[in-house]
Amino acid sequence: MSRRRAAVKRDVLPDSRYNDKVVTKTINALMVDGKKSLSESIFYSAMDLIKEKTGKEGYDVFKQAMENIKPQVEVRSRRIGGATYQVPTEVRLERQQTLALRWLKAFTRARKEYGMVEKLAAELTAAANNEGATMKKKEDTYRMAEANRAFAHYKY
Repeated sequence: MSRRRAAVKRDVLPDSRYNDKVVTKTINALMVDGKKSLSESIFYSAMDLIKEKTGKEGYDVFKQAMENIKPQVEVRSRRIGGATYQVPTEVRLERQQTLALRWLKAFTRARKEYGMVEKLAAELTAAANNEGATMKKKEDTYRMAEANRAFAHYKY
């Protein structure tokens, strides 16, 4: 961490179809080797596939999935007197979004379906229904925070 000054937060432009910055951040998270147009086509195709399979609007499923994935609490390591404690802390809104996108990307890539479009559509649909690997990660995080609630007085 730099001691000089805080890093400048760069604002992303909203995407062309839904006019939403979270969608742009998701597309950027999915991007590999700077191939943004490919990442965009994967995301929008996944939205179309969700609409085709579930009958619901893909964008609405995406928003619901993001709301379900975002963690409210997490554990952070805190060293006190030679011992390291896992201290549960509340998560800022920006970090909630970042963690949600990070988990979504990781568990989408780990799925067994063929093709990234099918993987993303399946993971978003599962997350919107409070299922899937991404939701399991959030629940595990909550479980860790609950187990270490005794150390909550060691706030940051």
